[in-house]
Amino acid sequence: MRCAPRPRFLLLLDGGIAIVSLAVCLLALLASDAGPDTAGATAVAVGLAVAQASCLLWIRRHPGYALTVAALAGVGLEALCPQLGWLGLVAVPLAYMARLRPPRYSLVALGLLLAPTPWKLVTGGWRDLLLAVTALGLSWTLGELQRGQAQRRCAWERHVLATERERISRELHDVVAHHVAVIAVQAAAAEDVFDAHPAQARAALGAIDAAARSALTELRAMLHALALDDGSEPDGPQPGLAQLDALADAVRAVGLPVTLHREGDGDALPGGVQLSAYRIVQESLTNALRHGHATRADVDVRYRDGLLRLEVVNDGPAPARRPGTPTGRGIVGMRERARLLGGTLDAGPLPAGGFRVHARLPVGADR
Repeated sequence: MRCAPRPRFLLLLDGGIAIVSLAVCLLALLASDAGPDTAGATAVAVGLAVAQASCLLWIRRHPGYALTVAALAGVGLEALCPQLGWLGLVAVPLAYMARLRPPRYSLVALGLLLAPTPWKLVTGGWRDLLLAVTALGLSWTLGELQRGQAQRRCAWERHVLATERERISRELHDVVAHHVAVIAVQAAAAEDVFDAHPAQARAALGAIDAAARSALTELRAMLHALALDDGSEPDGPQPGLAQLDALADAVRAVGLPVTLHREGDGDALPGGVQLSAYRIVQESLTNALRHGHATRADVDVRYRDGLLRLEVVNDGPAPARRPGTPTGRGIVGMRERARLLGGTLDAGPLPAGGFRVHARLPVGADR
């Protein structure tokens, strides 16, 4: 499970922070009256500032080494331009260290950086000492707060996925149990009429074959789910694509106009696929009602060449997200349903306004 942002986004974020840090450091060097007094010393200071800022580009892979390089570069900056601050801008890499590593590592780094701060009493005074200690302490605190927030976000997402898998596995169990019951009934019927009515027995055997194939298809999906049986009983028969009309009517009754378009014979699809498709459409329309403030919604269901496509578009804004949560719980659950069936699901705002959910669910025993 991916709890972190995408690598491309991280690279852009780290690059932006590195550029800002470098710009601040260079401005401080140019504006300081106690900076390097020769062109060579200035060039060295600029090189050290670049080295310190560039550490942010690879600190996520090797935080310990990157912080060490940043601290050593900061020692040179401290010697060439004491007015710049304690070890240059090493507080920024320290915040990264606290964000990426638990306190048993980041506190050691904080202690090592704080140990030489009394030198500020020699080069500056109590004011410079307090500024150095405060900057390092605040940067570590900020990184630690971000680390805790990321851990809570990952724990929340794991809980959502576990809950959805439990629900999916129960629903798939009900579908498979239905097929097994059909097989048992048809097998008993075939045995009763095998000698007297061979045609009826042959029809019963055909029904057994169809039910067994459908049950095997559902089992392929169920084996991917993590069943956490809590002993709860199902509330009723599981819905499928045939119930989408009733779902659309129910949504229209509460004030959201819904247009439903179908293409292909979806009623013959395996029960597990139909159930997941129904839940995806249901959750999409529920989000449009609850969060999107939409005035209309369009549902498109297409089955062709072994692939079921679902698209739900509404004209409302994107659902509001709580700080620190990458996606809503409903979207996480819908995406997990599609993944367990070997499919994909994309959800997000449209450029011209509105929100779109698009799912692709493969159908067949070979998925």
